[in-house]
Amino acid sequence: MSEEQHKSENRARPTTDEFRAFVAADWAPRSTARPSQAEAAPYAAQRRAAVSAAFPGERLVIPAGGLKVRSNDCDYIFRPHSAFAHLTGLGSDREPDAVLVLEPLDDGSHESTLYFRPLAGRDSEEFFGDPRYGEFWVGARPGLAEIEAELALSARHIDELTDAVGKDVGAIGIRIVRDADRELTASIDAIRAGVAETDEPSESQALREADEELAHFLSTLRLVKDEWEIGQMRDAIRATANGFDAVIADLPEALERGRGERWVEGVFGLHARHQGNGVGYESICASGNHASTLHWIKNTGDITDGDLLLLDAGVEVDSLFTADVTRTLPVNGRFSDAQRRVYDAVYAAQEAGLAAVKPGAKFSDVHDAAIRVIAEHLHAWGLLPDGVGVETTLDTEHGQHHRRWMVHGTSHHLG
Repeated sequence: MSEEQHKSENRARPTTDEFRAFVAADWAPRSTARPSQAEAAPYAAQRRAAVSAAFPGERLVIPAGGLKVRSNDCDYIFRPHSAFAHLTGLGSDREPDAVLVLEPLDDGSHESTLYFRPLAGRDSEEFFGDPRYGEFWVGARPGLAEIEAELALSARHIDELTDAVGKDVGAIGIRIVRDADRELTASIDAIRAGVAETDEPSESQALREADEELAHFLSTLRLVKDEWEIGQMRDAIRATANGFDAVIADLPEALERGRGERWVEGVFGLHARHQGNGVGYESICASGNHASTLHWIKNTGDITDGDLLLLDAGVEVDSLFTADVTRTLPVNGRFSDAQRRVYDAVYAAQEAGLAAVKPGAKFSDVHDAAIRVIAEHLHAWGLLPDGVGVETTLDTEHGQHHRRWMVHGTSHHLG
């Protein structure tokens, strides 16, 4: 559930019966049109079917997570848990505190139901009096019928969740994605403990392991992308390329204004927010020596003529699929000789890694191919210790000297 906000009592306003009646009256009618089915809905249904087949006869609980307080009564922009987004098709900032429940059926399949906070009536206190959820404050939410039309699954009010997840526990096993909603996880742990045959720690540990098995399956399910997901990733990459182009076009401004790393961060963030949901992770806009810090996200430095700018950034589109692109470029458009040598070495390592990508190859093969090129260049430049050659540094038990210049891996999964 969402974190509790701190609200000062002296900010409360008197609410009279007369005001309640007046604020609820004379609004234009809401549209009765139902949204069309989301493009992601049939793909999300296929994913839920795969989950159902893996856990027959068990109740599966996948929370979206809740709002997190930034300060006082201001929340961070909400982002749902990835497993929830993947199995519902909801993205962007939807829907805080919602919970997807896969209820087991007699035939071994599951019925999918989304529990969430639907739109409240204009005659309700929530409408005008709740700055966190009220339509008057934050805009209209969908109703139950709208969600059912959009996602092609059943929808229920969040107030019905407690009874739904607690029903027949003991006779029916229940698993939850533990890291999505701590409060709900604690509640389900208590429900399961109440029907446990013993209070031995081993039983509690077995339940945690069952939850972790669900989380592992849901994570693994996202490894292989369907055609819709591939399209979303391509959209994210295109938007990211547009953001990089915008940064390059605005580099003269970044040099002139000072604190240019922040300017670059802002330019990319503008395009990420305009073309998608925002940045997929904190942008690394590292100029000069800051580029030697692997995760330089402070972005407080100047950008100076003659520097190399390392930009590691990605646009997350509204479906929450993100790109992740890193490029290094000379701020003034020209490499020095030393900069060119290093850049070409890294580029050659990247090309070697790409050449190793083929069906049947291991994930580590890509890294090994790239890192050998790095080791060869470091040895040729005399940067490895005396007596340490390429094969010696690549020895995983007694070498690895090259990792002083590249301590991390070369790649990771994406999407």
